[in-house]
Amino acid sequence: MVARLIDEDPEGAYGYSKVALRLASRVAAVREAAGFAAYANQKYSEALAEFRAARRMTGTVELWPVMADCERGLGRPEKALDMAGAPEVHKLDKAGQVEMRLVAAGARRDMDQLDAAIVTLQSPELASNSVQAWTARLRYAYADALLAAGRDGEAREWFAKAVEADRDGSTDASDRLAELDGVEFVDALDEGDGDAAKASESDESHGENDGENLGGEDGDEGADKD
Repeated sequence: MVARLIDEDPEGAYGYSKVALRLASRVAAVREAAGFAAYANQKYSEALAEFRAARRMTGTVELWPVMADCERGLGRPEKALDMAGAPEVHKLDKAGQVEMRLVAAGARRDMDQLDAAIVTLQSPELASNSVQAWTARLRYAYADALLAAGRDGEAREWFAKAVEADRDGSTDASDRLAELDGVEFVDALDEGDGDAAKASESDESHGENDGENLGGEDGDEGADKD
């Protein structure tokens, strides 16, 4: 239930996770789910505690990147960078290593080290033409870092590459690319409200004119009767 709700209703997922913890706090999967629910609600201290508990129970390193990101959320980017250089990172699979790279780059940006963030993201995975589950996010992060560093031309190139890899719309790379190209977006709802207002004004204007015409006709009839 927590996994199903976490994207659509983070608060609801968090509520379910608290119930699950009361019932099965010694189950690693429950602790992990509770961690992700807390993480989705930006409760980073609580999330980190749950991830640590799950890791103690299973011995797995899979949660290492998200644990490091919790350190970032708690305002400790230096700790996140320490974790990025820890031996546990070498035990991660390719997806986990890319995730760790993203967290480390984010920590660099937290510390206003833009050039270091850009270098951190430069990797064989970034240069590869192969599209993997992480490709869109990696290219997006690189483009965003380039843009923050004032390298707009390169940023545009990488946002375009992110769009190519983002098959399920997991990022807003297409919107960022359009903004760089000077495309202005119009809110359809706002436009509709404007049209409705104009139509209302037009109707009122017609009503006033009709009233004047009717009044004129009454006056003519009165003159004829006289």
